[in-house]
Amino acid sequence: MNFLVVLIIDNPDDCSCILDAWEEIGITGITILESTGLGRIRKALLRDDQPLMPSLRDILSTREVPHRTLFSVVDSQEKVDRMVAEAKKALGDLNAPNTGFLFVVPVLEAYGLGKTLD
Repeated sequence: MNFLVVLIIDNPDDCSCILDAWEEIGITGITILESTGLGRIRKALLRDDQPLMPSLRDILSTREVPHRTLFSVVDSQEKVDRMVAEAKKALGDLNAPNTGFLFVVPVLEAYGLGKTLD
């Protein structure tokens, strides 16, 4: 079975150590996106330096520190387990606030990976 591993990292500075660890265990196809969550958007709207009635321009010009979202499709539960272990090693308890969020879903079909996933 094949799996999609998605890791959302709260602190972008933690990204490089996770990428290094995942590469060391043989995970090379990793997509990285800048992302943000609803909590950060709401927090930005509640800042003291924002106008009482912010315009869309005010909201969009807010300086945010984005999350990093990592995606990778892997072909074994063993790789998933190792990726999760490395993420926990780097980030700590993922149930703690401001660490990250990781989930894994089965992949039924995938194309463009250089091989067909069965």
